[in-house]
Amino acid sequence: MLYDVAAPAKLNLFLHVVGRRPDGYHLLQTVFRFIDLCDILHFEARPDGRIERAADLPGVPPEHDLTLRAARALQQATGTRQGAVISLEKRIPQGGGLGGGSSDAASTLIALNRLWGTGLSRRDLMALALPLGADVPVFVFGQPAFAEGVGEVLAPLDLAPAAYLVTQPDASVPTAGIFTDPDLTRDTPSVTIADFLASQGSGAKRGQGLFGRNDLEPVVYRRYPEVLRAAQWLSGRGIHARMSGSGACLFAQYATMQQAVLAQQEITATMRVAGEATGHTQPGFRLVRACPGLAEHPLRNWIAR
Repeated sequence: MLYDVAAPAKLNLFLHVVGRRPDGYHLLQTVFRFIDLCDILHFEARPDGRIERAADLPGVPPEHDLTLRAARALQQATGTRQGAVISLEKRIPQGGGLGGGSSDAASTLIALNRLWGTGLSRRDLMALALPLGADVPVFVFGQPAFAEGVGEVLAPLDLAPAAYLVTQPDASVPTAGIFTDPDLTRDTPSVTIADFLASQGSGAKRGQGLFGRNDLEPVVYRRYPEVLRAAQWLSGRGIHARMSGSGACLFAQYATMQQAVLAQQEITATMRVAGEATGHTQPGFRLVRACPGLAEHPLRNWIAR
């Protein structure tokens, strides 16, 4: 049995769409960073080969559940006759652009590789991860990364310590609809790792500003005005937030956890006062959370090579 297995959320510190392949997949450049906002999984091996989840996940039928798909992919790749019962405590918001489902899938691959004793390498697990979704490989990769291609070409990055204020407006955004929008920018000029690293100077260390932009923001802001309204409301209070992935979550970067917690407290206090007033125009938030950035994935050392 394996209990309390973490599946951390990710942030896209920037996200550029630099092209499109003939098969329709978009070519991206981004930097992934894990944060200490985690789903929690539990695994119990069973000898009959059956793979089941202990409870239904609202809005996610079994055939779309990435944890079940990941477990079956590992089972088929290794020929193991073992099965598993998987329990999931969902803490990362769905439709938030934080990679929760992808992270759950990666942690399932890593955990069952250990529980079943199948002994696959990191490279092997990353190969199983990619068909499950473009974001899954980076969670197996296990460290902050500069990503290219559809998100699977990864180079490790040593990022300075930072903390983040993560907010989810009152919206959930399906990824597919954003990438198929005809107004999506698909020709942003490519950048290099050196370009990104050069931006991580004294200003970045103070928590000021972020490199590049998120090319998906204009489409999401047009289609989901509640996300735009939240971003504008935060900006009006000196919190210059960027969207992660395809949204709806917005984040701001800080040099220290103390600064991020202070921003969280200021927002929640304002929300409490506004909630007691009438006719207020403050946007709704489903999540307001200060999170430290992680230097590596919590399960990185669970893979021997």
